[in-house]
Amino acid sequence: MKHIVLIAIVVALAAAPLMSLKHAEFGGADGQAEEAITELHPEYKPWFAPFWEPPGGEVESLLFALQAALGAGVLGYGLGFLRGRHDGSEPA
Repeated sequence: MKHIVLIAIVVALAAAPLMSLKHAEFGGADGQAEEAITELHPEYKPWFAPFWEPPGGEVESLLFALQAALGAGVLGYGLGFLRGRHDGSEPA
């Protein structure tokens, strides 16, 4: 029962901002940094431009999620490998 209550609290904490701010934009730090730079130094020119822009926000989110999943998989494999190597070296 305790786990169900905790899961319900986590879901409510995640859903509350999305439900209370209907037309809000949840932008990332990149957009805020770009706005701050152009406000402080309007003549600033970027050093380089991306060679490919994702066609939409959904594709960008998908690529970010895939990158996070791949990183988590590599990290999990590495930690599991080290743990297995450590556990296998002890005498029985």
